[in-house]
Amino acid sequence: MKLSVIVPCYNEVETIETLIAAVRKAPINELELVVVDDGSTDGSRDLLRILDQSNHSDLRIIFHDRNQGKGAALRTGFLAATGDICIVQDADLEYDPQEFPIVIGPILEGKADVVFGSRFQGGRPHRVVYFWHRMGNAFLTLLSNMFTDLNLSDMETCYKAFRREVIQKIQIRENRFGFEPEVTAKVAKMNLRIYEVGISYYGRTYGEGKKIGWRDGFRAIYCILKYNLMPR
Repeated sequence: MKLSVIVPCYNEVETIETLIAAVRKAPINELELVVVDDGSTDGSRDLLRILDQSNHSDLRIIFHDRNQGKGAALRTGFLAATGDICIVQDADLEYDPQEFPIVIGPILEGKADVVFGSRFQGGRPHRVVYFWHRMGNAFLTLLSNMFTDLNLSDMETCYKAFRREVIQKIQIRENRFGFEPEVTAKVAKMNLRIYEVGISYYGRTYGEGKKIGWRDGFRAIYCILKYNLMPR
């Protein structure tokens, strides 16, 4: 099976080239990289344009004219994907592409349609960073579970893998980090086989470039209510 790795990129000039190299080293037989630059202003675009001229058949780079947000970049990337399975990979090196087989395993085995990679299960390495981020994640996951009737431990995780025909059926409306609760609500309504597996997590600090903030937390609450309560 071919894996499409969707990489939203915004101002990640320090990590994007390293990330692309790490994805290429992942233990996957057939892989395509779809990088969506979301209006970067730090030199990421110039670097990606150089990489785009390298004639690597496994790499496709798409440029947004202006910054729209992670959800918008993923929407573009999913529509461009051609693999049997799609997985989200942030450009910031917080998640390890060596764990792709763990995340997509239940799909490859024919057991799952969607897989969430949980940072809080499985006993894998987890960088200790922010207490209140962890509490906020737990609250949002609990609130989401109350509406979806799923028993996820990490709704906000980056590592979400989908059979391509599943994710391409979903109309993603959220442009920023609201993608996470939106797509969770929508897959929960589709009567799909959803699995969760434990993954490692190498979190960044804000000084190292972390972008999500408290406003995104409030937006997530709004999205949980909106996409779970709205008609299918």
